[in-house]
Amino acid sequence: MPHRHFLIHKPYGYLSQFVGEAKKKKLGEFFDFPEGIMAIGRLDEDSEGLLLLTTDGRMSELVRSRKIEKEYYAQVDGLIDDAALAQLQAGVEIGIHSVKYQTSPCVARRLDLAPAFAPRTRKIRDDRHGPTSWVSITLTEGKYRQIRKMTAAVGFPTLRLVRVRVGGLRLGEMPAGAVVEVADFGIGVDQP
Repeated sequence: MPHRHFLIHKPYGYLSQFVGEAKKKKLGEFFDFPEGIMAIGRLDEDSEGLLLLTTDGRMSELVRSRKIEKEYYAQVDGLIDDAALAQLQAGVEIGIHSVKYQTSPCVARRLDLAPAFAPRTRKIRDDRHGPTSWVSITLTEGKYRQIRKMTAAVGFPTLRLVRVRVGGLRLGEMPAGAVVEVADFGIGVDQP
């Protein structure tokens, strides 16, 4: 039986899984996915954006590898400056399960215009709490809550996080909760 592959725009407030805590919202609410489906990588409950799903374990390993870039747009608290961007680009020290970890160099740039995402289902905060700005961060690694920890380490905590690209696949105009089945992800997996 051929493997099946999906793109989903994971909304805020959903877990990147199909089973688990009974009171939590899960991906199975959006589509009748086939047996054996798995999320490739995860977006935490508070994060949004492009999530790839597959029934192919080898494809999952490839996409999670350092060979594939993942790009995120982060709305941060305050007006991010060049010094903070340079720190992000060079790599910063963060904690992973109480162990210090130095992130790899990455691409980080300020977005001059806020992305045109639909408002989040839960309001982030009021403008009276001060300005915010948006930054694009492209990684090839994916540690637990890495982007959030990185922006906090340089003094600009993340308020909203949206994954916009995995390899050559883009979130584009997909509305939150949309599911698209694709023939493949356009990323080769060696056949046996």
